[in-house]
Amino acid sequence: MLTLLTSMYLVVRAVSSRAEPIRVVVTGAAGQIAYSLLYSIAKGDVFGKDQPIILMLLDIPPMLPVLEGVVMELQDCALPLLRDVIPTDKVDVGFKDVDAAILVGSMPRKEGMERKDLLKANVAIFKTQGAALDQHAKKTVRVLVVGNPANTNCLIASKSAPSIPKENFSCLTRLDHNRASSQVAMRCSVSSDNVKNVIIWGNHSSTQYPDVHHAKVNVNGSEMSAYDAVKNEAWLRGDFISTVQQRGAAVIKARKLSSAMSAAKAICDHMRDIWFGTKEGEFISMGVYAKGNSYGIPEDLIYSFPVQIKNKTWKMVDGLSINDFSRAKMDATAAELVEERDTALELLSQ
Repeated sequence: MLTLLTSMYLVVRAVSSRAEPIRVVVTGAAGQIAYSLLYSIAKGDVFGKDQPIILMLLDIPPMLPVLEGVVMELQDCALPLLRDVIPTDKVDVGFKDVDAAILVGSMPRKEGMERKDLLKANVAIFKTQGAALDQHAKKTVRVLVVGNPANTNCLIASKSAPSIPKENFSCLTRLDHNRASSQVAMRCSVSSDNVKNVIIWGNHSSTQYPDVHHAKVNVNGSEMSAYDAVKNEAWLRGDFISTVQQRGAAVIKARKLSSAMSAAKAICDHMRDIWFGTKEGEFISMGVYAKGNSYGIPEDLIYSFPVQIKNKTWKMVDGLSINDFSRAKMDATAAELVEERDTALELLSQ
């Protein structure tokens, strides 16, 4: 019996190992977030333990020497799923036939730079990358925008790729979602997997709204609302929200570098949920195209909503009750996104 099971296992492994590799592009691939991310992708933590991977590593020309070092390290990991690593500074090479695109690279805000200058630089980057996706990627590609301002960069990329469904584009608010879940878990002295259905509404910025009105916490085997588990409404409506909103700045102040490890983990969580779906009865936060939403959010935005995912397709969680406190915060972050969008679209038309 054991021999038969062993033989069956080997046959399954042999069949699965013949699976066609998927092509995954990571931009800003020489940067610190990518350095924390690439190993997890290449060893199967995101797209499956039996899914071969071809990694396309895209960065700007001055970073190519650094990228060569990253390629050497990936080769030296001797990862069985990693079939090839292709470093490049050319978008037509980097986006060729990709199944998944993780757009990490963007122009960071520099000292003395006005917000409009930051948007202008990023509009140029994501217009180019969106057009390259449109021309070279598979039409089924799933695109995750990480580089900030992530929501508006994602909108520009999607508008620049008209032949790819807008539903295939999303931006990363999973890091904020994870931060919110962790803060509640620590407050309740439970592990983070005992917290579900927190929501990040809106922009990946300091206006985002971390909402736990619909969240559940499992405490000693009993599931209850986050408000009942925390037993501190003042904290949930005050320090909890500001802590999540300002967490990135707090990490930079402490490390003198941005959140790389936690951002990479959130990227993995986000893409794995797209590929394999969310758990039954649970939802996660993603910045997605707002068209058709039931929450009164302007439609031509990439806005973070609660979503459930099945068959690589997200569906917004509709019908959640929204109180006046939440409404005001959801509208405030939407207003910021409208302002960003209008500035970016003006720049896009120039």
